[in-house]
Amino acid sequence: MTDLLENFRLYLIAFLLPLGLSLCLTPLLRLLAVRFGHLDKPTEIKTHKVPTPLLGGAAIFLSFTVALVAMRYYTSFPTGTLRDLRVILFGGGVMFALGLADDLLKPGGLGVRTKFAVQFAVAAVTVYYGIRINFIQPHYFDYVLSVLWIVGVSNAFNLIDIMDGLSATQVVLAAFGFLLIAFPSESVYVNFASAALAGAALGFLPYNFSRKCKIFMGDSGSLFCGFVLALIAMGTRYTEVNPLGVYAPLFILAVPIYDTLFVSVMRLRRGHSPFIGSHDHFALRLEKLGCSRRRVVWLASLSTLSLAFFAWLITQVSLEWGVLIAAVVAAEFLLVSTAISKIKI
Repeated sequence: MTDLLENFRLYLIAFLLPLGLSLCLTPLLRLLAVRFGHLDKPTEIKTHKVPTPLLGGAAIFLSFTVALVAMRYYTSFPTGTLRDLRVILFGGGVMFALGLADDLLKPGGLGVRTKFAVQFAVAAVTVYYGIRINFIQPHYFDYVLSVLWIVGVSNAFNLIDIMDGLSATQVVLAAFGFLLIAFPSESVYVNFASAALAGAALGFLPYNFSRKCKIFMGDSGSLFCGFVLALIAMGTRYTEVNPLGVYAPLFILAVPIYDTLFVSVMRLRRGHSPFIGSHDHFALRLEKLGCSRRRVVWLASLSTLSLAFFAWLITQVSLEWGVLIAAVVAAEFLLVSTAISKIKI
């Protein structure tokens, strides 16, 4: 019991420290972005009305990094945990820099090929150093799948970042979802990274929602957050009770993954490249239906909360109940997809 309370205290600090840092750094970085003209300007694809500062991702990245480095000296980490945290910070730093460079070069950006080349390289290095899916045979297949998972989830959070608070709320809730499943005895890096990312993203949210002091996280923030969550998802065991537990990360990250798949299918059906921006996102379709943007974010958040609960539940129940839960969730996504695909954009 004493160890449990001590772990809880440490994870609470790992959450509160980046939360406080993010709350302080975000407005400062907003002023810096305005000063140097680092603004995201409206286009035909982008739906905001006025040029908006883009350095919110820097606040999230810096708060997360400082918090984990500080925790390194506040507590004793096992050797393996230090290695995993270094991999997260190094890979996350490269993904953040990639997104920042793309933000700075907008509207053209770095180009799809350049971004994917860097992302696949970072993912390959990450997998090489041991953060990967571990339950698939033969091992070369889990290496390939791990790389695809990292790149896919990173871009899913980038794609869903189309509306104030949408991507950031998904980051916060997903991080808490993984912490719920992992606490208290799983890989320590999962717990600390989850708590720190939740705090850093939560501290950014009030300014993302603000009308007078609005700031975006940009590609730098969304790629970084997606990358960290992809690694967190591979650091926890899910199969203690039944083999369907391995699908828990898909439940927790279902909303951004679903939006990526939905957008890609809709674009391909119209004969367009899935890498070319459009208004096919489920969030924009719900807005067309009459939902306010704030309501869309709340609906997406409630969905992720429910799915995170089912993710935890599927790791606790028998195989029969797990199959039932998975079938019900899959049926719900199919029904929702059918309904929103009929909304004209």
